[in-house]
Amino acid sequence: MFIAWCSYSHKSIGRHNTMGIRKFLYATLALLLSFSALAAAPGAQRSQKDKDKGKDASQTGAQCAPGTGSPGAQTALSRGEDIIRQFAQHESEFKIERGNYTYTQTLLVQDSDPGGGGETGEYNLTSEIVFTPQGKRYEKVTYAPPPTLHIINLTPEDMQDLQDVQPFVLTTEDLPKYDVQFSGQERLDELNTYKFCVGPKRIEKNQRYFQGTLWVDSRDLAVVKSEGKAVPNIVNGKRQIFPLFVTYRENIEGNFWFPTYTHADQSFHDPKGEFQDVRVRMTVRYKNYKRFGSTIQLGKSTEVPGTPSNQPPTQPTPNK
Repeated sequence: MFIAWCSYSHKSIGRHNTMGIRKFLYATLALLLSFSALAAAPGAQRSQKDKDKGKDASQTGAQCAPGTGSPGAQTALSRGEDIIRQFAQHESEFKIERGNYTYTQTLLVQDSDPGGGGETGEYNLTSEIVFTPQGKRYEKVTYAPPPTLHIINLTPEDMQDLQDVQPFVLTTEDLPKYDVQFSGQERLDELNTYKFCVGPKRIEKNQRYFQGTLWVDSRDLAVVKSEGKAVPNIVNGKRQIFPLFVTYRENIEGNFWFPTYTHADQSFHDPKGEFQDVRVRMTVRYKNYKRFGSTIQLGKSTEVPGTPSNQPPTQPTPNK
C-alpha cells in the first residue's frame, strides 16, 4: 500500500501553495549536500549500502509476529526438523488440492484518520474462483464498485499478497527460502498446536514473502493459523506499508485446512512527517468451497467482524 503524497494538499494541512517551493529548495539543498559528501567521503556509497543492509536484515530471518512468541523461546523440539519437513510436505499436497476447488473471495480495505476524524475510504472486490468447461481455473470478478480510498493506494504488491501471502502456504518447494524455528506448543481452542517463527532467509528482487508465526495442528500436521506481515516494504526504492494480519483456516475436507478468514487493523505513524498518518483495516473472506465436479460447500459467512460463521468448535477462534 502506497500512501498518496497528494494528501499534503488537503485544506486541513494548509501547505498547498508552498509545497512546490519547498520541494524545489529541498531538492537544491539535497543536490549540493550530495556533491559535498562525495567530495569529502569517497566511502559514502559503501556506507549507504551498509545502512540498506541493516534495513533488509529486519525483514529476513525467523521472526514471530509481535506477542506470539520468539525463536528458541523453549527447548528445541526433539523432532523439530522432521515436523517441519512433514508439515511442508502436507502444505505441498494442500496447495495442489486447493487448486481443485472453486470458492468465493471477498476483499474489503478501509483507510481512515487514526484519530477517528474524517471520512473512511473503501476498496471492495468480490470474485469467484471458478473453472471453464475445459477445466481451466480462473478468477471472475463479480463486484467491484469504484474505490473511495483517499489516503492510500493499493499497489500490485498488495494484490500479489492477497493471492500468495495472506493465505500463506509453506510448501516443500518454498521451504529452502525460509528460516523456520520452533517456538513452543500452544492450545488453540480444542487444538494442540506447534508454533513456529518464520521469515525469508534473503530478499530476492520482485519476490514477496511471509514473515511471522505459524500454528501447526499436532495431529494433521496442517497449518491452522498464521499471523504476520508481507515483506519487503521497500519496493523499487519506494517505501510501502503492509499491515500485520491474521489468517484462520478451517477443516473443510479430510485432513486439509482451508483459509476462510483474514483480518488486519493497524495504524501507521511517521515521526518524521514524511507521510500522512493512516489507519488501515482489511478483511478477506474465503467461502463456498466446492471441489470441481462435486458439491462440497462451506456454509454462508456473515459480515460481523470476528469469528467466521458456522465455525465448528474444533477450529481456532479468531480474536475479536
